[in-house]
Amino acid sequence: MLVYVPSPYEESILVSLRRITRAIDLHSRALARDHELTVPQLVCLRQLERDGETSPTVLAKRVSLSQATVTGIIERLHKRGLVAKSPSREDKRRVYVGLTGRGRKAIRSAPSPLSDQFRSRLEHLHDGEQAMIDWILARVVTMMEADDVDASPLMTTGPVDAKPDDVVDFLEPEDEDA
Repeated sequence: MLVYVPSPYEESILVSLRRITRAIDLHSRALARDHELTVPQLVCLRQLERDGETSPTVLAKRVSLSQATVTGIIERLHKRGLVAKSPSREDKRRVYVGLTGRGRKAIRSAPSPLSDQFRSRLEHLHDGEQAMIDWILARVVTMMEADDVDASPLMTTGPVDAKPDDVVDFLEPEDEDA
């Protein structure tokens, strides 16, 4: 019979992961409240800005989200007039998605999907330190067997295709006395 012997770092790592998750929750809530965009929506808009008009399949691959999730995000963004959908000239069954002027304006007024404080501190690190953080976090993802989990470049807890109001409601501070 094998006996489990915990690592002396196990508790500290768990606390650090929880703090990271909580910081992301707080930033996601502020983004949804102040800019009426969820982090996955913002990430999709920014990718469309970089790539130009593209198919939902390509967009899903570029932002590491499932096709179904991106389809839901595109529908919400389309209803708000932030993206336009157009049929392919070669195959009318295929659809392409691109930013509208309103979508470009939303991107310009929205902050980074990373919190300003984190982004500022990250920018002050040398490239080697930034690369090391990236490598370590990628290792954590692999160790957690989360390589195939849908995730935009910045994770968010809760439904990835939620409306901004849903995110604000989901991330309301928990009652500590409950």
